[in-house]
Amino acid sequence: MKRLFPWLILIVATAGICWRFPLFHVVSLKRATEEKAAATFNPATFAEKFWSEKLLKSLDQAAKADELLSAIQANPAEAKKKFSRSVGVSESYTYFVSGKGRVVTVSEDEIALAVTAGATNAEVALQTGLLFGNAVRDGTGLLNVNDYPNSQDFNAISEALNQLVETRVQPKLREVAKAGATIRFVGCAEVNDESTDLKPLKVVPIQTGTN
Repeated sequence: MKRLFPWLILIVATAGICWRFPLFHVVSLKRATEEKAAATFNPATFAEKFWSEKLLKSLDQAAKADELLSAIQANPAEAKKKFSRSVGVSESYTYFVSGKGRVVTVSEDEIALAVTAGATNAEVALQTGLLFGNAVRDGTGLLNVNDYPNSQDFNAISEALNQLVETRVQPKLREVAKAGATIRFVGCAEVNDESTDLKPLKVVPIQTGTN
């Protein structure tokens, strides 16, 4: 018994140390996967690759602006059903649109275009200020939120894509946007409030040009 007593003390002491300072932690597979993804995901690199390899190659899939605007004018709800995309359960939705229009006004944050035949008022407003929404990420339908279990990564993609628009698209657009000029555009519009976002349709440009 006397021989066993020191061993019992050692076992109890060792158990206490292991309880206080465990040699390993049990981490759920989901959490481990998310932590690994967060540690390796680079939104800027992802956005650059997505931009060049997928986004620019999908521009011919955009809805024609004159058709979309006419549909919105006739019945916004039906236009939404036919042309829009939405992510998850969000109430906001997006349009992927292309067309050309005549510049009617130019401001610091947007360039207003008349698009449909005979129009003289602003129907599309190309956004040239700082970007904060998810129009480019969500507008084309090329990215699926379910592929990104870490919501921070999905949000970071938006920020990186917006930065590409701000640095690559907007500066050139501002240079050529003069009253009366004709601008060709492809872009995405995010509608959060139909009373303000549809007339004019606020489009984040992905590609622009002049005739």
